[in-house]
Amino acid sequence: MTARRPSITDVARRAGVSKATVSAVINDSSPVSDVTRERVRAAIEALNYRRAAAAGAAAGAATAAARAGRCIAIVIKEIDNPYYGEIIAAARAEASVAGYTLLAVSSEGDYAGERQAVRLLQAKDVDGLIVTPVLDEHADLSHLFELKRRNFPFVLLEEIRGVPASLVDVDNVEGSRRAVAHLIELGHTRIVHFAGPQYSTHTQERIDGVRRAFSASRLAFGDEDVVTAGAHLEDGYRCGLELFRARAAETRPTGITCYNDLVALGLCRALAELGLRVPEDVSVIGFDDIAMLTYLPRPLTTVRIPKGDMGRIAARMLIRHVEAKGVEPPKKVYLDAKLMVRASTGPSIARGEHSAPASASHQHPVDRATRRRVP
Repeated sequence: MTARRPSITDVARRAGVSKATVSAVINDSSPVSDVTRERVRAAIEALNYRRAAAAGAAAGAATAAARAGRCIAIVIKEIDNPYYGEIIAAARAEASVAGYTLLAVSSEGDYAGERQAVRLLQAKDVDGLIVTPVLDEHADLSHLFELKRRNFPFVLLEEIRGVPASLVDVDNVEGSRRAVAHLIELGHTRIVHFAGPQYSTHTQERIDGVRRAFSASRLAFGDEDVVTAGAHLEDGYRCGLELFRARAAETRPTGITCYNDLVALGLCRALAELGLRVPEDVSVIGFDDIAMLTYLPRPLTTVRIPKGDMGRIAARMLIRHVEAKGVEPPKKVYLDAKLMVRASTGPSIARGEHSAPASASHQHPVDRATRRRVP
């Protein structure tokens, strides 16, 4: 028999206050002393209390009776990205085995859209959320802090500093480093990274991986080596046309790593329109390893994210939080990002320019024509 979910009465009894005081703390609706507020919050955490969306016992019972089963939801950032489709499919399969329905909503990289989706799903009595948060220095994350304050179960697919929440992610820095190191090993000395959108922490993590690969070589890393692109096909296409039209042939990159596979595919179309061959003229690397890549005439080298594992682990972790009788401590899982070498990368045309690792590379002056450090 399923254990009864703790009620506001249970919280009030444990904290030694009235139900009205508990409600005031939960809703910030009236002044409560700091001592009392902490006592109520301690009781909420100890009991793993979660406020039901429906008001009143009768409404709560009606809501439960109306549902065929329990429900969790995932909030993604880009509805047109197949990357999320693979995560959702795996999470849905895992949830179904446990008797849960999975809903999927997209914020489209919009703060207000994410906030509205989170609050609506919570109001609809969804039991827990998997969230790929919209993040940058200007992001309003109050709705996620509110979930934490209300002890509402959620799991993140990108880390939010300052929010002690469960997380499933990959080592983006290492994955990006491997991609650039692969190009360096092939003899490329003019390498550019097409960076992702500002609303993702993965953007900066993957730039950090590029920087780390440069630091382990004799190549110099500069601002011109990062082009702000985005996350969509048109972003890679647009930035590819702009970059290669703006630079003289002798300064064009011969190797490009991209924020994701969609950007890489858009770039490949731009290169084809400009009469440039992949990989003979330009080697291209994506990130994610979406399923369609191996069906392309020229399969794309990419960094594989284990999206199925990510979806399954996130759903399993969330359901464990939902069903826990006590508070489950946050857990972080980082999955390995593996480089998948395919036909879109090859040796640099500039043969013999292989760069050897240099432990003190920052001490070398730079030849700006080749962007190599001079011993």
